[in-house]
Amino acid sequence: MKLRRLTALLSIILLMLAFPQYGFASKNDKTTSEGKDSDNNRAAILDIMDDMTIEEKVGQLFIVHVYGKTPTDPDYEDINLRNNRGGENFQEVIENYHVGGVIYFNWTDNIGTPLDAAQVNSLSNGLQDIAMVQDNPIPLFVSTDQEGGIVQRVTSPGTVFSGNMALGATQSEEYASQTAAILGTELSSLGINMNFAPVLDVNMNPENPVIGVRSFGEDPDLVSRLGIAQITAYQDENVIASAKHFPGHGDTAVDSHTGLPIIDHDLETLHEIDLKPFKAAIDAGIDSIMTAHIVVPALDDSGLPATLSKPILTDLLREEMGYDGLIITDSLGMSGANVYPQDRVPVEAFKAGADILLNPPNVEVAYNGVLDAVQSGEISEARLDESVYRILSAKMKKGLFENPYTSPDAIENIGTNENLQKADEIAEKSITLVKNDDAILPLQPQSGDILITGPSAAQPNLLSNLLNEKGLMTSSFATGTSPTQEQIDEAVEKAQAADKIIVTTYTANTNENQQQMVERIQAAGKPVIVAAMRNPYDLMVFPEVDAYINTYSYLDVSVHALAKAIVGDINPFGKLPVTIPGLYENGHGLDYIDTPLSANGMKTLVGQLDEAGEITGDDAAHELTLHLTAVNHYEQKELADKVVKHMESFKLMLEQQKENGVISAKAYSYLETETVRLIEQWSNQ
Repeated sequence: MKLRRLTALLSIILLMLAFPQYGFASKNDKTTSEGKDSDNNRAAILDIMDDMTIEEKVGQLFIVHVYGKTPTDPDYEDINLRNNRGGENFQEVIENYHVGGVIYFNWTDNIGTPLDAAQVNSLSNGLQDIAMVQDNPIPLFVSTDQEGGIVQRVTSPGTVFSGNMALGATQSEEYASQTAAILGTELSSLGINMNFAPVLDVNMNPENPVIGVRSFGEDPDLVSRLGIAQITAYQDENVIASAKHFPGHGDTAVDSHTGLPIIDHDLETLHEIDLKPFKAAIDAGIDSIMTAHIVVPALDDSGLPATLSKPILTDLLREEMGYDGLIITDSLGMSGANVYPQDRVPVEAFKAGADILLNPPNVEVAYNGVLDAVQSGEISEARLDESVYRILSAKMKKGLFENPYTSPDAIENIGTNENLQKADEIAEKSITLVKNDDAILPLQPQSGDILITGPSAAQPNLLSNLLNEKGLMTSSFATGTSPTQEQIDEAVEKAQAADKIIVTTYTANTNENQQQMVERIQAAGKPVIVAAMRNPYDLMVFPEVDAYINTYSYLDVSVHALAKAIVGDINPFGKLPVTIPGLYENGHGLDYIDTPLSANGMKTLVGQLDEAGEITGDDAAHELTLHLTAVNHYEQKELADKVVKHMESFKLMLEQQKENGVISAKAYSYLETETVRLIEQWSNQ
């Protein structure tokens, strides 16, 4: 025992000599979310490490998945053994391999669909119980992927958001922050203390099969702004955030789950676009950064993916970019990482500079591979201690050593009415009207028979039901994601009998069968409206449709917002966060308002809404008009500050009138969106 302590002490001394940042904190250092460790924390971490065995230290490097709803769920013993989880249940895996953390998925039944909040809360607390009764009690990272949009493990009755590209369409840092604050609160309520979000990839490729709407958009400055807003909000909720996928997965047509993408950007492009949001995240104090399984020849010409690349993880991220937080690999079970045997992949990732080895396909093989490398001297104990220190430091800074548990009562914070209303508001603000020939939208009750068709994943049936509730006469026909010829024929036959057709598409720009279906429906000679329910690029392949509207997700929250936009209950507000090549630029977006963007134009709009019965209070229209008259006076004198100040007051007046029921939700939407645009216009002068 004394020999082991002496060896550990020497290793720690070497660690402090090799990495002086662990000795004295710099007042200006922003590379971690809360600055460097205090003297007390540093001493406590070194004491813990002094008592740890090599086996325990190696275990801390791993975050793994295990099947089951409880820590010792007997129903999943066989599947855990068959899938090489390292034991029959969570308890055995933690005890056998001293793992540093776990990751929850829906398909492992850790998180059900729909969510059973009490079950997840109990699972998290039970896992921490197991970790805290080991010889060296070290709390667990309990992690998941809760990006919002198409990648979110915690779903209804939790709060479901429309996702990052929808946020990009709103261009709102406030919405990005509110989204992450709600997601962070709900994760914490479930005992989840680490979230692999936000995505900071800059999506530049319309054929990107894995990022797409998971990105905020194609503008690195917008991605940086919204990303920082989310990082700050997550970490304010005491959830470890993780910027991904470094050094940038946005310009690829290959999915790293199934292949090995290559990013051919030159160094200038990488620094101006791909790396820019990650540098912003580092400056903002990001807790962790996740690596991408992508080859970037301009950064490393070895052909290795970034996850296994020392030039990318150590030379670039650590040394050149000055990052000293946690580096986490993307899942090591993905095809993009499997360029070595299973026992070597985690070793090479660790040698490249990663601290945490995420989700290896075979826990025992991965663990023993790293342990053997340490015991043989291939990985030095000083290098091992460097990562273990970072891991323990992150856990200590989040207060996990003090209290790793979450109260069972905390689940009351999940899916509150306030949270759900905010998700609805953001989805509504994201809807982007790209094309609207002959003002075909919004549709009216007298629009005739309307067919709604498209892949079932794009929710034509739900949209039809919602529009029928709003007074339209619709029928629906759902197809497969790649419609068969029989399905296409039937959709065309139904379209010929309809007056108008809405096609809900699902990444149709890369799906020839969907393209064929839209083209054949167009040939029927009826007005065709396309609602793109995932990536916004579908218009590239059928640019002649009469109207085109983007939701950026197929989730219920987005379909409800789409239905409101189609009938004009809300005024489309979103702006394209990406370019639709050859057609529309980043920032393009239409709405339903035909009055000028000015105070006088808004006075006309107030009159139109009043005449339509959307303003019911006796004095409401007069008060609004009076206020806008004053704003017009400041516009004439080009007093931008006065215009902005009085329009902000006007916005508060609208909110109060809506709460008092003297203006309708529709009137509020039209006047509020125009107010925001007018404030933006004068703020930029």
